[in-house]
Amino acid sequence: MDLPAKIRTIPTEPGVYLYKNAEGEVIYVGKAKNLRSRVASYFHEGRWEDAKTGTLVREAADVEYIVVANNKEALALENNLIKQRKPRFNILLRDDKTYPYVKLTLGERWPRVYVTRRLRKDGSEYYGPYFPANLAYRITDLIHRNFLIPSCKVDLTRFHPRPCLQYYIKRCLGPCVKELTTPDVYQEAVRDVKLFLEGRPTDLSRSLHARMEQAAAAEEYERAARYRDLISTVEQLQERQRIAAAEGDDADVFGYHYENAMLAVNLFHMRGGKMVDRREFFWEDLPEFITDHVGTGAFARPGEQSSPAHLAVSADAPNLTPSRAPLGKDPSTSLRAGSRMRPSPHEQFHPGEFFSALLKQLYIGQPYVPRNLYVPVDFEDREELEDLLAEQHAGEGARATRVHILVPQRGDKRSLIDLAGNNAKQSYDQRFRVLKPNARRIQEELQEALSLPELPKRIECFDISHIQGAETVASMVVWEDGKMKKSDYRKFIIRTVEGVDDFASMREVVTRRYKRLLHEEKKPMPSLVLIDGGLGQLHAGAEALESLEIINQPLAAIAKREEILYVYGQERDPIALDHHSPVLHLIQMIRDEAHRFAVTFHRKRRQMRDRSTELLEIPGVGASTTRRLLEHFGSVQAVKQADAAALSAVVTRAQAEAIQNHFRK
Repeated sequence: MDLPAKIRTIPTEPGVYLYKNAEGEVIYVGKAKNLRSRVASYFHEGRWEDAKTGTLVREAADVEYIVVANNKEALALENNLIKQRKPRFNILLRDDKTYPYVKLTLGERWPRVYVTRRLRKDGSEYYGPYFPANLAYRITDLIHRNFLIPSCKVDLTRFHPRPCLQYYIKRCLGPCVKELTTPDVYQEAVRDVKLFLEGRPTDLSRSLHARMEQAAAAEEYERAARYRDLISTVEQLQERQRIAAAEGDDADVFGYHYENAMLAVNLFHMRGGKMVDRREFFWEDLPEFITDHVGTGAFARPGEQSSPAHLAVSADAPNLTPSRAPLGKDPSTSLRAGSRMRPSPHEQFHPGEFFSALLKQLYIGQPYVPRNLYVPVDFEDREELEDLLAEQHAGEGARATRVHILVPQRGDKRSLIDLAGNNAKQSYDQRFRVLKPNARRIQEELQEALSLPELPKRIECFDISHIQGAETVASMVVWEDGKMKKSDYRKFIIRTVEGVDDFASMREVVTRRYKRLLHEEKKPMPSLVLIDGGLGQLHAGAEALESLEIINQPLAAIAKREEILYVYGQERDPIALDHHSPVLHLIQMIRDEAHRFAVTFHRKRRQMRDRSTELLEIPGVGASTTRRLLEHFGSVQAVKQADAAALSAVVTRAQAEAIQNHFRK
């Protein structure tokens, strides 16, 4: 059945439609209250003037549809399909990084707490999200110090001969060693952590009081003192939360800047009436967001015309009228606070459907959405999205908490949008005008991207180099406090591995490096161990560290071709940084320096091997004599041209005569 005939068979109910190309790849996902009418409207003759729609229709070879009960279900399904299929004609949230959660692994025999950015159905409990991101790390640190539940990556399915450092500094109960703790004691600590993370300080405090009195009655005064300190910590946190809750509602505020088919968006997170964090998003080469001034807006649904007045509005203008340029300035470069550059007469940006798609991808399916979302422009399905977000947070038999998506026109809330827009302009300049980023900011972004427990001050990077397993060597380069520290570079000759085995070579070099570092007790471990390679090299490095009983050491690998980062302990969630990201540029620079250093060392070793081959053929000249000759003369050619007196200064007279006779022949 051809496409037009198939469209005539589509029902008139609400649902989601998927356009596919000749290869069966989904190229566009959309929703509609009336599926047949919406899909058919793409083939109306007037719609072909829209460049995006024309290209889509020319590529579309098939269409599929899914019927749902109502438009809210269509919203949710459309969002899920866009995230799964990533169609190139849809607006895609390129940066899918979320704020961190605290994960309590209740499915394990000895539960642990982690900071994670991915929510999975694995039997664990997730708490958050936390703003700013380092708050999650502060909370897990508090849990380690007070409840003694670890975050380590040690295999707890078996017992080990001795505990790690965390046990000795009283940040872990020691479940890794037999008889250091009992399941009952450990589960009691887990229950306390669960009450703490669930925000039930009253229940937790009551339970701790009862246990403190019980311990005191049994004259276990040390245990009673620990419960007393826990009660004090819980009550202090409860007081802080009470103060923050009284200061105002939670809200997310959006602002944007658009220029030259590139877009920067800033998102302010307001919690308790205060701004606690900011998030940036970037898009490049967005022809689908632009339309000719006489055509239909690329963001408008098929069949909906965008009026000329709408095409010229400024995103920040309180009355949604065109912004005016200051006197003496070109109107084409005028900038209003919180908006974008005024577009050219032939090219306009339509933010309505953009923010519709962005909000769906940011909030649908998330465990927490603030009560208020402030956006600079209105969009078509705003009220339906409000209802959907409210319903997804309603529990069994509970009333839905209303989510308000607001478009303020004046007052303090409009000022917040303007402020977010001004910051989006700064983000645009920082990203697309190639301004040099602040060194500390790069460190902070690296810490956040790789979930490091502290600001990275020192990174040690390893690489292996060989040709078909010959002359295998390794390099270690060091980045420290914003620059490469060449005095700490190290070269390694692989000694225990024969043939081609990058994993075993990496295991050897990491073991040798950190075994020596452990003996040099005054030198600390680096903030991050970076490995040039994929998952195999990463796990080889992890095995080396575990053999030395080094745990909780941040470890990551960068794959060469895909430029994907794998963090040990989070391998199922590889990190794909934007190719403009200064964090990626930093990691690539360190990786490339390690590769250069390894290749240079390998080349030198190979040259020494090749040069020494001919000298080793001379009777009476062995490896040590060859090394002395090459170190003294620098090359085989210089040895060949040396006279007997010069040779006798390095070797014996008999060896000198043998060398001269060899080259004379």
